[in-house]
Amino acid sequence: MNEVKSNKQYHPQMHSAEHILNQTMVRMFNCGRSFSNHIEKKKSKCDYHFERDLTGTELEEIESGVNEVIQNDFKVVEEFISKDDAQKEYNLTKLPDGVGDTIRIIKIGDYDACPCSGLHVSHTKEIGMFKIISTGYDDGKLRVRFKLFDE
Repeated sequence: MNEVKSNKQYHPQMHSAEHILNQTMVRMFNCGRSFSNHIEKKKSKCDYHFERDLTGTELEEIESGVNEVIQNDFKVVEEFISKDDAQKEYNLTKLPDGVGDTIRIIKIGDYDACPCSGLHVSHTKEIGMFKIISTGYDDGKLRVRFKLFDE
């Protein structure tokens, strides 16, 4: 698979945190993974198709869930599978055109697995502490902004 040059490659802690946040949102709300995101070193954001803003209790539960996964110190590994097999199990629409016949899957312990071309930490404890700094809702789009802190 061709490596994609993106901000995700330069901030592996944030990028791995984004994967964990996505899976936490999927598990808690049965929504899809973020349809858009912007990953930066200081702060990042993910946009979800959603019906409303989050409550304070939900924000606490999301933060707690993400930080629990981080503290579990899951190993982050890559696996390569055929594009045909990947299409059966994963949404490949976010991958760039011309990715080839082999797809890279990033697995975070037994918590998350998805196609990805960016760099990641090797263990989740390398991420640090996850904190949601704000949310916003407008016309079916929920934006979650977050930062990472050293423990």
